Amino acid sequence: MTVDWADRAATAERAVCARHLRRVWGRPGTVLGRSGWPPSLGQRLHWHWNYWWQAHLLDTLVDAQLRTPSTERGALIGRFVTSVRSRNFGRWTNEYYDDIAWLGLALQRVRALKLSDVDEALTAIDAQLHEGWTAEAGGGIWWRRGDRFKNAPANGPAAIFHARQGDAARAREMTDWLSDTLVDPASGLVWDGINADTGELAKHIFTYCQGVYLGACLEQSEPEDAARTIRAVAEHLTPGGVLRGQNGGDGGLFAAILARYLALAAAKLPEPEASTARELVLASAEACWSGATDAPNGPLFSAEWSRPAPALPLASDAPERDLSVQTGAWMLLEAAATLA
Repeated sequence: MTVDWADRAATAERAVCARHLRRVWGRPGTVLGRSGWPPSLGQRLHWHWNYWWQAHLLDTLVDAQLRTPSTERGALIGRFVTSVRSRNFGRWTNEYYDDIAWLGLALQRVRALKLSDVDEALTAIDAQLHEGWTAEAGGGIWWRRGDRFKNAPANGPAAIFHARQGDAARAREMTDWLSDTLVDPASGLVWDGINADTGELAKHIFTYCQGVYLGACLEQSEPEDAARTIRAVAEHLTPGGVLRGQNGGDGGLFAAILARYLALAAAKLPEPEASTARELVLASAEACWSGATDAPNGPLFSAEWSRPAPALPLASDAPERDLSVQTGAWMLLEAAATLA
C-alpha cells in the first residue's frame, strides 16, 4: 500500500496547531505556540518563551505552506512572524547565537514565499551572527554572548544561514571550522563543541549536531563530508533503523532537525547515501506515525519514535506534552512528504 505522507503531514499539522497555537497575552492578531499541552497556567500565558522552539514551529509551518499552499496559512505565518517580535519585547534577537540562526533560517524561507516583510529581522540576525565570530579556538561563533563555548548547534545553522544570505566566504569558514574542529575522525560523527579557554572538546553526540553539519556541507557542495555524516548516522544513531530520540525539552527537536537535512540530502547526494538518507527518514516517519496515540484534535506523537506514545491522560512530566516533541514529529512527517 502506498503511504500518503502529505496527508499524514497535514493531519499532524492540524493536531499541533489545534492544541498549541494561541494568541499571545490575549492580544488580537497574535499567535504563537504554547510550550505545553495540556498547558500549565504559565504556558497558557505564554510565560514560557522557548524562542528557538517557536523558530522551528515557524519553519514547519513553511514546510506545510510549500506542501499545500493556503491563503489562510500564509496569513497565519505573517501573524506568527510579528508575534515573535512582540513576545521578544520588540527585538528580533537574543543572547543565543544558535537561537537567532534558527529563526533566521525560518525567516529566509518566509521571505522567499513573500509572506511577510522580514528584511529588518534578517539584517539584525546577520549582523549579530557576524559579531559572534572570533579567532579563538580556531574560529567559529560562540554559543551565546559572554560565553566561552563554541559549538555545532550555533555554527551549523549559522553556516547554512550565511550561505543562503549569499555570504559564501563566511559560510565556508564556518563549515571548514566545524570539519577541522568537531568531526570525530574515528566515527565521522560531529561532537558538540569546544571550550575556547582550555581547548577541551565536549564530545557529546547529539542528533541535531549531525543534522546542521550535514546541512552546512550540502550548502557548500561537499558531497564527501555529507556522505560520511550519513554513514555515521546510520551506523551509530539509528537503532532498528529509526532515528534516536533525546527525550523532551530541547531534545524533542533534535532528531527532527536531522531528518530535515537528511531529506535534503536524499535529493542532492548520489547513491548509495541518497537512498540511506531517504530510508532513515521514511522508517523514522513510519515508526513515529504508527506509535502515535489518539488525542483531541488528532494524533499525539511519542518523544521516542521507536516506542509508542503513552495513553492519555499524560503524566505531568511526560515529554509528549512538549511543543518541541510534537513539532518535531510534524517536521519529520513534512520531511517524509517531500520524499514521497
